[in-house]
Amino acid sequence: MSSTVRGAVELTRPGNVVAAGVLTFVGAFVAGGAADYPLHTAAAVAATMLAIAAGNAINDYFDRDIDAINQPDRPIPRGAVSPRGALAFSLALFGGAIVCALVLPVLAIAIAGVNLVALLVYTEYLKGLPGAGNFVVAYLVGSTFLFGAAAVGDVAAGAVLCALAALSTFTREVVKDVEDIAGDREEGLNTLPIAVGERRALVVAALSLVVAVLASPLPYLWEVFGAPYLAVVAVADLVMLYAAYESFSDPTRGQFLLKYGMFLAVVAFLVGRAAAL
Repeated sequence: MSSTVRGAVELTRPGNVVAAGVLTFVGAFVAGGAADYPLHTAAAVAATMLAIAAGNAINDYFDRDIDAINQPDRPIPRGAVSPRGALAFSLALFGGAIVCALVLPVLAIAIAGVNLVALLVYTEYLKGLPGAGNFVVAYLVGSTFLFGAAAVGDVAAGAVLCALAALSTFTREVVKDVEDIAGDREEGLNTLPIAVGERRALVVAALSLVVAVLASPLPYLWEVFGAPYLAVVAVADLVMLYAAYESFSDPTRGQFLLKYGMFLAVVAFLVGRAAAL
């Protein structure tokens, strides 16, 4: 594999791309339509993966100066991919995502359209605003579940999962801003930790997570899922709460643990839906 091809693959963040595709599938599965509408499910997963890959590539295009400080090993700063090449690659991926989304129901197409606009506005205007960029990223992650559910015709089934994912993602994004505060300050960005201080930003992040944890038993209380869901989501809650605590002393470790806690929360919904079949 040439260095340019390798760099292009790195631009997409393959791990994040696969994870986003899985989340969309989970949304369709939780909505009960993954087996009944396999083509719609596959198109939604493909559209999500292409859109996330495109978003990551164009984010690196706009962040190339910041990454030269915070992440000098990324493809553009190290010279593996040119800025113009990254931009062209991103536009091609966006085109593929749009083609895949056009076969889906109208509501799913509408969600995809809103997400595309939100992603572009975030990348160009909101990334460095206190809390605003974090909010948009949180919505985009949560909406992958909503998109998957809408693709099979039952958007309401993905709503709770969307909200819980968005709240926990907001927490992780704020912690990541604390981790990247040096480079963000150098570039003149006004992220939440810069605007209100690192500790206050982490308190806001922790409160968002507490809301998510308190809301996580709702599918059990509403008798949508049974005890297997509750057992797994309780473990996820504990991991994420510990991660939030750890973030005050070690933001890097904290956001790493949050990622795994969020993964366990997704597993909880899969277990809950499988047990309900």
